[in-house]
Amino acid sequence: MGVIRILVLFLRGVFRSRTELAAENLALRQQLTILQQKSKTPRLRRRDRMFWALLSRIWVDWRAALLIVQPDTVVRWHRAGFRLFWRWKSRTAKVGRPKIKAEIRNLIRRMSRENPLWGTPRIQSELALLGHVVAESTIDKYQVHPRKPPSQTWRAFLDNHLKDIVAVDFFTVPTATFRILFAFVMLRHDRRRVVHFNVTAHPTAEWTAQQIAEAFPFDTAPRSLIRDRDGIYG
Repeated sequence: MGVIRILVLFLRGVFRSRTELAAENLALRQQLTILQQKSKTPRLRRRDRMFWALLSRIWVDWRAALLIVQPDTVVRWHRAGFRLFWRWKSRTAKVGRPKIKAEIRNLIRRMSRENPLWGTPRIQSELALLGHVVAESTIDKYQVHPRKPPSQTWRAFLDNHLKDIVAVDFFTVPTATFRILFAFVMLRHDRRRVVHFNVTAHPTAEWTAQQIAEAFPFDTAPRSLIRDRDGIYG
């Protein structure tokens, strides 16, 4: 088996290119230098790791000549070097996007102040006509936003207008003859009192409007009416 193995290695060396032989000799010499260290446990220095990380990129059969460490270790070294390279390449003194010029910021504020009906797309178009290419997010950041009066919450609205609110709704009632009747109810919010109700088998918008008119004749109609979006209300 020894003679056959030597013969196979000899034939393999004959048909290999000079570049592969030179790479293999270089890899073996580098490992031999590490093993000849005086310490009992040879230590790989940073330049040794850099050597194998570079060799693994330019030589396909680098695993066949590697003896001192596992191939996965070399792959880990290469990934660490890749991260360090891009960390160095992406370093910069300035963090984030470049600042917008004061002239453009003042122009955005002036346009939004003098044209309160203009939105962000309109201001962006006007700036483009003047030769300034600005993102919508930048315009929205620097434009003057008019202050809106604070609106009351739904709970506060109900508390402040309980006496002027009436709610209406339909619910169904099955009969003994398997018919479906629609019951219409009107309820005041201040005292939870039913002010009107009626029943029909065929509800329409005209019928519903007539119920509201009958429940609140003359000037007794409430200020607010709460209902859903059913088409039956017209």
